[in-house]
Amino acid sequence: MTNSHRTESRSNPEKLSLRAFVLAAIASVMLSQPSASQQNPTTTPAATEIAPRGQREVKDLTYGDWKKLCFKPGGAKMICRTSISGTFPTGQMAIRVDITEREGDATARLQVFCPVGMYLPKPAKLTIDQGKPHDVPYTWCLTNACIAGAAADSTMVQEMSSGQMLRLEFVDSSLLSVSTSLPLGQFASIHKGAPAQTFEQDIDE
Repeated sequence: MTNSHRTESRSNPEKLSLRAFVLAAIASVMLSQPSASQQNPTTTPAATEIAPRGQREVKDLTYGDWKKLCFKPGGAKMICRTSISGTFPTGQMAIRVDITEREGDATARLQVFCPVGMYLPKPAKLTIDQGKPHDVPYTWCLTNACIAGAAADSTMVQEMSSGQMLRLEFVDSSLLSVSTSLPLGQFASIHKGAPAQTFEQDIDE
């Protein structure tokens, strides 16, 4: 029997949401150190050297606040995710950036969610303020989003903590460079602070 509990009770939809969070968190950690054969399977040297035909900045996104959620499955190590999401005027999620960390691990996992329709052989690019760009290869796609992921070492996390703006660049299927910028002002305090919610799950066999 599986008994899930939080400070307050949850309805069935909330349990499904918790399950989705758990699966995403575990997948993030498991993908933090892919084997050489699994790294960036869609990217080739020729593909990454393709130059975009033009560029545009997406300006109709609204970003919420950074939020930290944690999950502790019984006696296992705690997994925490610090995230921010950007939505279209319709309310549909367009962009999400996650930093997922497992208690005791030296390296976190960066994941960037973006709309489908991107040119997958060209990695997403992340730049903090005026720093050096970081390539973030695509790892998999869902029906309504694609996910790019990479290891986030302590240097990157520190850059995000001290930075003011994070810029994301994608290349779409028309080979146009698409960019958006999101705020980092709250990241340090949310990342280092207590989580907004901590989920716990006890498993009895």
